Amino acid sequence: VQLQASGGGLVQAGGSLGLSCVASGIIVSDKTLGWYRQAPGKQRERVALITSSRYTNYADSVKGRFTISRDNAKNTVYLQMNNLKPDDTAVYYCHVLADDHWGQGTQVTVSS
Repeated sequence: VQLQASGGGLVQAGGSLGLSCVASGIIVSDKTLGWYRQAPGKQRERVALITSSRYTNYADSVKGRFTISRDNAKNTVYLQMNNLKPDDTAVYYCHVLADDHWGQGTQVTVSS
């Protein structure tokens, strides 16, 4: 099983980035998928999740700015991040909750 995350980078505050995570070796269409992040010196925290029925849930800190979505035909989960803030700087990981599979992480850096 492999989760390949991409789309991270350096952006100025107020900017946008879109993350993608492609799963291989596993079919994720019936699974809840999540995005997590870990900033230096902090614990990993859940940012957003999406169920197989496309119910979504967000951390309070990103509500109204981030959008999680999925394309089951592509075995992919996305995270659109708008109005980014320096506090959003972290390594972002995708996660298959039921199987506890993690992606390798992609760095997001937001400059002030």
